[in-house]
Amino acid sequence: MNILVCVKQIPDPATPGELTAEHTLKREAKLILDESDSFGVEMALQLVDKAGGGDVTLISVAPNGEVSGLRTALAMGAAKAVLVSDPSLSGSDSLSTAKVIAKAVERVGDADLLLTATESTDGYTGTIPAQVAELLDWPSLTFAKQVTIADGKVTIQRQTEAGYDVVEASLPAVVSVTAGVVEPRYPSFKGIMAAKNKPVDAVKPADLGLADDQVGWAGARQKITSVEQAPERQAGEKIEDDGTAFEAVVAYLEKLKVV
Repeated sequence: MNILVCVKQIPDPATPGELTAEHTLKREAKLILDESDSFGVEMALQLVDKAGGGDVTLISVAPNGEVSGLRTALAMGAAKAVLVSDPSLSGSDSLSTAKVIAKAVERVGDADLLLTATESTDGYTGTIPAQVAELLDWPSLTFAKQVTIADGKVTIQRQTEAGYDVVEASLPAVVSVTAGVVEPRYPSFKGIMAAKNKPVDAVKPADLGLADDQVGWAGARQKITSVEQAPERQAGEKIEDDGTAFEAVVAYLEKLKVV
């Protein structure tokens, strides 16, 4: 079984972020593995183990050629990676990113499953998994809290507000997993050392057949015009209980049209 996993490399959330002149997040320093993607990597490794063999291949898109986050995922046990990197990718919107990922999937070929996080911790669009599935013409299963594969099909427990739905689709398919679907392993020292020699196929958008006007700001369907600090939270309204506080509370809720 061959499983692909989308892995995003992001600036360390523990460090205050900086913006570029185009109001995008600076990605010039060392990047780390997005924690939400570690669940997909672990799930892929477990599925390959249960299948009795196969490979886990990572796919990452970054404008600056950084591989630190990829090495972390390779140290967990993934076999190899594809890194699509070029300055022209800066400013890419979710659809442009999905096009790059879909082309990378086609480049790898012979994949049974593509796993992704539900959303990245520095973007929060949550749209890319479905967009990639549409571009590949693969089934899309989202918000998976459990994943099993058997008889050429993938079955998931899709998390809902009321519990979960059982959903299945034929392979190949795209599945986005929720945080907590599995417990990601810590890379061992042996894994860290081995990751240094695992192959990373570095390609540019042009190598995937994508023109310059399909990625980056040229291909983006959005423009960030300004970024402002969020307003400080104002103090709430205090109601002193003199025996009739409930009336003031009800009046306040009516004002908010809650009751």
